[in-house]
Amino acid sequence: MREVLDELERWLESGERAALATVVAVWGSAPRQPGAKLAVSSAGRMAGSVSGGCVEGAVVEAAKEVLASGQPRLLSFGVADETAWSVGLSCGGEIEIWVEPVAADDASATLFKATARALRARQLAARLTLLSGPKAGASMLIGAQGGGTGSLGSAELDRLARAAAEPSLEAQRPARLPLPAAGEGGELFVDVYPPPRKLVVVGAVHIALPLVSLARTLGFETVVIDPRGPFATRERFAQVDRLICAWPQEALEEVPLDEGTALVVLSHDPKLDLPALERGLASRARYLGALGSKKTHAKRLAALAELGYSADQIARIHAPIGLDLGGRSPEEIALAILAEMVAVANGSSLGRKEP
Repeated sequence: MREVLDELERWLESGERAALATVVAVWGSAPRQPGAKLAVSSAGRMAGSVSGGCVEGAVVEAAKEVLASGQPRLLSFGVADETAWSVGLSCGGEIEIWVEPVAADDASATLFKATARALRARQLAARLTLLSGPKAGASMLIGAQGGGTGSLGSAELDRLARAAAEPSLEAQRPARLPLPAAGEGGELFVDVYPPPRKLVVVGAVHIALPLVSLARTLGFETVVIDPRGPFATRERFAQVDRLICAWPQEALEEVPLDEGTALVVLSHDPKLDLPALERGLASRARYLGALGSKKTHAKRLAALAELGYSADQIARIHAPIGLDLGGRSPEEIALAILAEMVAVANGSSLGRKEP
């Protein structure tokens, strides 16, 4: 959604209408995954992509029809489909795309504005849309902490949809689900909007330098925290978005650890490590990792257990930190850490360590 958010807002503010196309299912090989979006304005402007180009032309034509009719449509493209070949989908996959109208003067605008607010406030949210059934096209927005905007048509349908969507919201992955509900259900698409990715590093040590650089390449906002003045300098961390020379328990009061955050503890100093991990365990951070040997980490675990943290809570901490790539240099360790962060964010089995 972020890739088309600004353009959509500008179009609506200028009085244009728009059609929003969203990939809702992928089978086999396809260039874009569920949740990818293409917006088309009534003036013919475009933003985003649903296929990397191979079916864009056909989707744009369908978007124009949706703009004219005001009715949503579900499009299907596959390699066995002559239409798909004609528009260039020869990669071996199949995709389905939901195309819906968005206008400034109807209920879609209210939902769209609520989505924009959630994204800008770094709040994990999901938009639930019925793709079939008698209420096809109905949509609502839910948040990870409760609340919501819009309705699928009845309180019972809203309740069932929210319950069905919770696992996808927690995993931060889109999903397409059946939603039987006394004849009112249909297929439900759960379009999850995670907060922007952020890396918070505690310990301005040498490994933090390449880690920050690599993370910025992948689009992470980066924060480095260390109370030691000679370590936390702009000369060393010229690339970091935010450098905080303070104790972690103070610095993390002003740095939210939300569902888009990876907290990485690198200092080897329990005076820094433990307060940072305590903050992380009390937060909704997506990833918690701590550098150190097994002996060092065992001491951390014992200290955290004494502070009252349960085994399940402590198991959130990834240690030894990073995927086992066999590297030993700071750059290789940084790569291993970032690879594990990405694996966890994407729900890959590589991001799960045996206890």
